[in-house]
Amino acid sequence: MEVDVMEQKSLSKWLKVILIGVGLCGLVVYFFIFPSYGDSLVYSYPEFGDRYWPWLIFLWVSGIPCYAVLVLGWKIASNIGKDKSFSDDNAKYLKWISWLAACDGIFFFVGNVVLLLANMSHPGVALFSLLVVFAGVAVAVAAAALSHLVQKAAALQEQSDLTI
Repeated sequence: MEVDVMEQKSLSKWLKVILIGVGLCGLVVYFFIFPSYGDSLVYSYPEFGDRYWPWLIFLWVSGIPCYAVLVLGWKIASNIGKDKSFSDDNAKYLKWISWLAACDGIFFFVGNVVLLLANMSHPGVALFSLLVVFAGVAVAVAAAALSHLVQKAAALQEQSDLTI
């Protein structure tokens, strides 16, 4: 039992390191790569200058749920470190992650359609955005399934704890 708790604490620390890494990479993408790419696009094609800020703001807003997911992931990692892997809280956090991923996917799709209809996008970009939407749906489905399984495991663990 003691070894298992140590492994969970180690897993918790590694998950937190990974979450920090993902968060930092996201900051680089959202606040350096996207603006730099937009600047170079406007430099090469000045007629796209009016599209820079709407697209950049749209991308920044689409990143907000991603950081909310990182916060929830941090809470899950903390619970794992406290030997509460299968808890109602973790099931709830996973359900929230599912909702955030689904809502972000819908927002990203609708935003791309709106930008396309406003003549601020290209049909190829809108089609490419479907890959991002698919990734969001995949995360939403996986998180919902994990939430369900963690909820069932928490109920079984609670029954087991009451039996002993």
